[in-house]
Amino acid sequence: MPTQVIILNGGSSAGKSGIARCLQTVLPEPWLSFGVDTLVDALPAAMRASDSGISFGPDGDVTTGAAFRLLDVAWAEGIAAMARAGARIVVDEVFLGGAGSQARWRTALAGLDVLWVGVRCEAGVAAEREAARGDRVAGMARSQALLVHEGVEYDLEVDTTRTESLVCARAIAARTG
Repeated sequence: MPTQVIILNGGSSAGKSGIARCLQTVLPEPWLSFGVDTLVDALPAAMRASDSGISFGPDGDVTTGAAFRLLDVAWAEGIAAMARAGARIVVDEVFLGGAGSQARWRTALAGLDVLWVGVRCEAGVAAEREAARGDRVAGMARSQALLVHEGVEYDLEVDTTRTESLVCARAIAARTG
């Protein structure tokens, strides 16, 4: 069965979005790309700084509440429904809960052919990218660089510290069916 979903998991500013854009260029079929930022941007403003939603600490810590977690599950189920309907999808994700986050996605994606990709980047390099972007809370990249990979099992890992997004995308594309 050909790959239906590619999950890119990595910390903030690791290069997932760039890889996702490159995958859309190098893969022969059309692929939709969705990132966790899509979910966060879709939230009502009141949920972007509340105990029940998602909040960003001054040191880059991210805390999610019960309402956010319910919507996160619904979002994963929605992505899975699109894949089951025939769309091929790249998901740019940040597994703040490590293996627990992957388990949630595995449940949603049950029965689909999924390629699990770890996107790594040295914390210092990711922090430099984060600062250059200017749209992230300082400290997110450094705090997430290792945390998001704890206990997660991958089919493939790429490292963007010194490798361009296009090279990573080609390696990932070579593993899709």
